[in-house]
Amino acid sequence: MKIKRIVSNISAPEPSAVDEFYRVILGLELVMDHGWIRTYAGPAKMAVQVSFASEGGSGTPVPDLSIEVDDLDEALRRVQDGKIPVEYGPASEPWGVRRFYVRDPLGKLINILQHQ
Repeated sequence: MKIKRIVSNISAPEPSAVDEFYRVILGLELVMDHGWIRTYAGPAKMAVQVSFASEGGSGTPVPDLSIEVDDLDEALRRVQDGKIPVEYGPASEPWGVRRFYVRDPLGKLINILQHQ
């Protein structure tokens, strides 16, 4: 058996409320919309990963999602243009990533990162 994908499902009373954050700010594509569920994906096939953590590293809380990008500066610019407060970072971490934390419209803590 091979696992083909893992999808994080986050409860949202109004799924469309996250559209601007995930589509406009992060650049994900809306690939499925049934009204009660909306699925966003990147343009390329993403690797299957799931993490379990007791902390987020560097004394931070465990984020709800980690999203790797190819241009952290551009992601940060979009977040700042969207007037979304940065809760941590940007920081270069000793394990080889540069990252920052923000909250999405549902209050979920999002770790946006780029490998250095």
